[in-house]
Amino acid sequence: MAGKRASRGDVYNAGCPSRVALELIGSKWALLIVPLLDEGPVRNGEFMRRIEGISQKMLTQTLRELERNGLVERIDYQTVPPHVEYQLTALGRSLSRALVVVDQWAEANIGKLVSAQQAFDQAGG
Repeated sequence: MAGKRASRGDVYNAGCPSRVALELIGSKWALLIVPLLDEGPVRNGEFMRRIEGISQKMLTQTLRELERNGLVERIDYQTVPPHVEYQLTALGRSLSRALVVVDQWAEANIGKLVSAQQAFDQAGG
C-alpha cells in the first residue's frame, strides 16, 4: 500500500509535486473556470460575462496554467477576427466532475456558513 501511495504522490509531503496541483485547482478562478468548461467549449468573452469579478489578466493567467497542466486545451481557429475557444481535456473532465460537486455544496450550504460566521462573530470569536 505504501508503494502505491508513493507512486501516486503524497499531498501531505511538503516536497511532493501534487501540492502544486492542489494549489492550481484550489484557486477560486480555476474552481469556477473548470466546471464552466464542462458545459462545452467557451470563448473569452463568455468567460468574462459568466464569471463576475474576474479580470482579463487573471482569466488569461488561469487558462494558461490549466493548459500547461493538461486540463484545458486552447483551440485557435486561425481566423480574422480571431476565434479562440477553450475546452477541457479528458484529464480536465475528470477534475470537473469533482469540482462540480464542490460548487453545488457551496451553493447549497452558503446559508449555514453565513449563519456560523455571524454566530462566531457575535460570540466574540
